[in-house]
Amino acid sequence: MHGLTRETITEAARLVYQAMPATPQYAWPLLSERLNCAVWVKHENHTPTGAFKVRGGITFIHWLKRTYPGVQGIVTATRGNHGQSLALAASAAGLSALIVVPQGNSVEKNNAMRALGGTVIECGRDFDEAREEAARLADVHGHYLVPPFHVEMLKGIASYALELFTAVPDLHTVYVPIGCGSGICAVIAARDALGLSTQVVGVVSTEAAAAKWSFEAGAVLQTPSADTFADGLAVRRPIPSAFAIYRTGAARIIAVSDAEIADAMRVYYTDTHNLAEGAGAAALAGLMQERPAMAGKTVGVILSGGNVDRAVYARVMG
Repeated sequence: MHGLTRETITEAARLVYQAMPATPQYAWPLLSERLNCAVWVKHENHTPTGAFKVRGGITFIHWLKRTYPGVQGIVTATRGNHGQSLALAASAAGLSALIVVPQGNSVEKNNAMRALGGTVIECGRDFDEAREEAARLADVHGHYLVPPFHVEMLKGIASYALELFTAVPDLHTVYVPIGCGSGICAVIAARDALGLSTQVVGVVSTEAAAAKWSFEAGAVLQTPSADTFADGLAVRRPIPSAFAIYRTGAARIIAVSDAEIADAMRVYYTDTHNLAEGAGAAALAGLMQERPAMAGKTVGVILSGGNVDRAVYARVMG
């Protein structure tokens, strides 16, 4: 379905490594002790934007410049990490970047996007409404509308999964958060390209469970709202092209509550002294929920980002 091979992912990784080094994966003893299994954490909070998305921004903008040499700028919608990745890559390529976020979006993510060269516009009640405004602005300005999911992004994002599977090929299960789906699709693509049998488990918020509902129904469904403090998970409707990959490639999708996510954020700090944003801690929350089933196994969790506002983190840490 995804059509990615080891060669295409390795080629994308070469582009990524021109802008950043590979991120580490560590087996933290305190986490393993707590969860009664060998837990490997993939540290995508250690990238230049503090989240995994930067990899896809780099490969996408490289493709865009090659395919549309006359392009002047891009427009996209985001809750923050996708926007940071595109602001960084677009600025480096000399393109303008208009980034639409919903009203009340993370102040610190907005500031980071501006610092990376993006123009941030607040519009809409949630991510899905921000996407509508982004499409309108792309028409008005004649800029390229960057979708939340694209195969050229997937190639770059899959480089993190290639690193993880190359370092730890015997993973029984990997837990991955699902927002728009590029992270889980990247893990599935790399697993398949390497011919591994690792189970991939998607993790959504109980307050934004459209991906889980859709997975179980076998068709794209949407939720009326996506009201979770884990903004990277706050999507009301799956992206169909991403859903097509994870509906067949994932073993299952589980839902975790905001309370479980907050608990996982605290555990990351206590056991590894790493900062995780809500979506970044969701995979660990999923493993914590399924702890009995994973006893004695070798398990991976994707710490997909650490971009949490100070006030939110202070509340969580209490």
